[in-house]
Amino acid sequence: MSISSLFREFRENISVDNSSNISSKYEEITCALNGKFRNSSSKTDNSLQVGSYGRHTAIKGISDLDMLYILPSNKWEEYKNGGQYKLLRECRDAILYRYPRTTISVDRLVVTVTYKNFHVEVQPVFEKTDGSFFYPDTYNGGSWKTTKPREEIKAMKDFDGEKNKNFRRLCKMVRAWKNKHGIPMGGLLIDTLVHNFFKGTNNYNDTSYSNYHLMSRDFFLFLSELPKNDKFHAIGSNQHVKVKKNFQKYARNAYELCLSAIKANDDETISRRWKKIYGKNFPSVGIVKSSIESIQENGFTYTNTEQFFEDLFPEDIRYNIEIDCLIEQNGFRNDSLSNILFSRRRLGRNKKLIFYIKSNDIEGDFQIYWKIKNVGIEAIKRDCVRGQIIKDTGKNQKIETTDFYGDHIAECAAVQNGVVVAKTSIEVPIDI
Repeated sequence: MSISSLFREFRENISVDNSSNISSKYEEITCALNGKFRNSSSKTDNSLQVGSYGRHTAIKGISDLDMLYILPSNKWEEYKNGGQYKLLRECRDAILYRYPRTTISVDRLVVTVTYKNFHVEVQPVFEKTDGSFFYPDTYNGGSWKTTKPREEIKAMKDFDGEKNKNFRRLCKMVRAWKNKHGIPMGGLLIDTLVHNFFKGTNNYNDTSYSNYHLMSRDFFLFLSELPKNDKFHAIGSNQHVKVKKNFQKYARNAYELCLSAIKANDDETISRRWKKIYGKNFPSVGIVKSSIESIQENGFTYTNTEQFFEDLFPEDIRYNIEIDCLIEQNGFRNDSLSNILFSRRRLGRNKKLIFYIKSNDIEGDFQIYWKIKNVGIEAIKRDCVRGQIIKDTGKNQKIETTDFYGDHIAECAAVQNGVVVAKTSIEVPIDI
């Protein structure tokens, strides 16, 4: 299978697959607000789809959708002096009146409408003469701030045309990468970084899928070499885009994986190595897709019981989560796995492992899921690869023991409203 075919299929695999459902929800909200503020039943007038979906860089699994509702200008006098929260509350009540069984809440800047597997953040705005918008901020008594999404959308569209559609496609591929590796990068940050990459090269102005392996390599090298800034300037609007977590280390690893994938010379190896970068949506070639099967390896037969978060839930990584592990054994001082890994030591057998959530910045309620996978010849010989995904019992911890030699992996995912919004992993090296 050619590189061109692989990357074309990959792009198709990560396309948003619930556009009609998303559009219908946008229309419902717009109709409710038009009814409240304009006595109109229009489902499309006076609303603007923004965010990744509006910029056409969203991918399958998107859970954080954004829209602006443009208020009549004659309402400005009613809300301009301290009426920020009143405006948000009235928007909430209008949507709730029309759709009483929907979960709707007022946040600092928006009204959040929560559906199964995604939510829409509705921002009521007043249009300014230059095409930008005032939006309400309820913090510290209330104020009005400015947003310029039309400039971002236009700049994205124009720049994508200059780059033979490669700009938006790479933005989508990078989203698949950050979801695969649990990197909390916002959509506007990704679009901004991809824009900065293309601004510095003309190598991919006219190319298409046949060179996407090289484009991936060059982008991740570019990303890995960026200075560690806490913000960048967005395409079009030039607004500040915050960096939640440094991404350079992840990008360097992706670059090295790209080199390995480019060197591969058989279809199955090529596919497997690109999957390590972009996840399961990258096409499989010569790889059995069933999740449970008997596999022959190194002269032994074992059952492949591994499950994958992306098969069970949509993924839209937006938050940080860190895990660690408390190591206990009678007669020995307790230690943490992070300390052992830092000092390049390995664990002995017969120890108790208590994996736990060390920190997170997740807003709202969420559910934790764990995955423990055993790696290596000993796990294969014992037919104990494991890798099943297990729901946390409510203690936000997972207890294991070090039974046999090998490198094992503990993964953790936070699921919110049916979507994986944060995930991480930690290696557990066990010695003889």
